Amino acid sequence: MSIETIKDVVEWLKNFREDRVTFTFHGGEPLLAGADFYRKALPLLSEGLSHLKPEFAIQTNLWKLTPELAQIFAEYNVPIGSSIDGPQELNDLQRGNGYYEKTMRGYEIAKAHGLNVRFICTFTSYSVKFREDIFNYFLENDLTLKLHPALPSLRNENPKQWALDPEEYGDLLVYLLDKYLEHLGEIEVMNINDLCRCVFTRRGSVCTFVDCMGNTFAVGPDGSIYPCYRFVGMPEYIMGNVKDHPSKEDLAQSNAGKLMQQFKEYVDRECKDCPHIKYCRGGCPYNAIAPTGGGEIKGVDPYCTAYKRIFNEITERLNKEMFESPMIEMTTFQTKVRKAAKPGIMTIIQKIVAK
Repeated sequence: MSIETIKDVVEWLKNFREDRVTFTFHGGEPLLAGADFYRKALPLLSEGLSHLKPEFAIQTNLWKLTPELAQIFAEYNVPIGSSIDGPQELNDLQRGNGYYEKTMRGYEIAKAHGLNVRFICTFTSYSVKFREDIFNYFLENDLTLKLHPALPSLRNENPKQWALDPEEYGDLLVYLLDKYLEHLGEIEVMNINDLCRCVFTRRGSVCTFVDCMGNTFAVGPDGSIYPCYRFVGMPEYIMGNVKDHPSKEDLAQSNAGKLMQQFKEYVDRECKDCPHIKYCRGGCPYNAIAPTGGGEIKGVDPYCTAYKRIFNEITERLNKEMFESPMIEMTTFQTKVRKAAKPGIMTIIQKIVAK
């Protein structure tokens, strides 16, 4: 992406929205843009859109992180997301020889400059067999765990080779809930926090479980606008271009915008009797739409089975804690757990609320 495109983004957003905005530099590999790009881009966005109080983040494999780049990111409080799938041998089997070492080298530079780094761990049909080893790796290395299930590839002759089965994903989430409770205070499992927050507040709080349409967009290198970063590079999902300063109404009238609206209507119709509809919203639209090639909406996120499994588990445990345990007292504004024998869902919620 060029600095000229960044300038176009600034001009586009000046009157596009009034609420706060977060810019996430994604890939490809965003560090390939180099230090000069970020030295110019960050102040352009920060100062040009100061009324939106912009915040920043970056998703990178960390291979190209230098002290110079790290210093720039530190000046703008840019948190870093990266990917590690567990112990070195397992990670490199899935991502390629040398991946782990190069990522960890960048991680050390990031830490030395006080940057907040969190890793996404992709669980595949292979690695899920080693879920205990993976959990212990994150626990022992004091790393926050955020997991992602491997989806069927859209560009592979054997698309399901690494894909994690929805039933297995549901089992994994329940397993991690139990492990998180067992080690509460020793490790952060972001997915479990988010799922518990969804159930407790009755609304989604991360993009997978919320109506993201109209609030989340991605801008490609040439200024093309997409519904989210996962669609970037797929021409059939282009909604417009920042150079044209499209309004929300303009984007909604694009073919991709209409398809996203169709997904929303499908969820409202087909999931109306699901107790989790308010905070699940059919899961990720990309997961549901991309495999069809942009055709007719035929279903929700294929991981619906897993979402129901974990949402039901959390709901049942929470209800039991709140209404059956004599050790819980309710106040007007918060719930306090008194001397519970074991940490439960309310303990996680207390921790979330206290942040």
